[in-house]
Amino acid sequence: MARLILASTSRYRRELLARLGVQFECVPPGVPEEHRRGESPADRALRLATEKAQAVSLKSGGALVIGADQVACVGTELLDKPGDAERARAQLSLLSGRAAHFYTACVLLRADPALHAAHVDTTTVVFRTLSAEEIGRYVEREPAFDCAGGFKAEASGIALFECIESQDPTALIGLPLIWLAGALREAGYALP
Repeated sequence: MARLILASTSRYRRELLARLGVQFECVPPGVPEEHRRGESPADRALRLATEKAQAVSLKSGGALVIGADQVACVGTELLDKPGDAERARAQLSLLSGRAAHFYTACVLLRADPALHAAHVDTTTVVFRTLSAEEIGRYVEREPAFDCAGGFKAEASGIALFECIESQDPTALIGLPLIWLAGALREAGYALP
């Protein structure tokens, strides 16, 4: 089997990929995650996932490379990683009582023999109406400053929701494992 590389520095994606029980290495892609005017959130996620996979593939000597990215939005407003408590509280206030969409793109790429498979998963998270006290307690309890929206669905952030609509629950965390497992099987990996 070709070497498998995850083009990412995300510990969440690393932990998710480890669930599949395959040997892989992580390589930072070094791709700037800039916004482009007029680009839809789904297109931005797919472009960035592709650029990350391509950047690592160019230096990988025939390895199979996984690139991934996630773009979140509520209405027309994009939600980046908040970075601090103040911005996390502001994002959660914006999300209160609303639905947010998370577009998680995944690309599997190999130069020789050529392989390019791509997928975008859409997850809708409906937030219950949150009081300022609830938001403050959550941010203090679980500072998810490195997560778009300022929450972790895989932890106590689940208490913030009315519902999640998704084809793949791992996509919300950052890597759509259902699709990726199928793509890896197609590429020759023996997965249960």
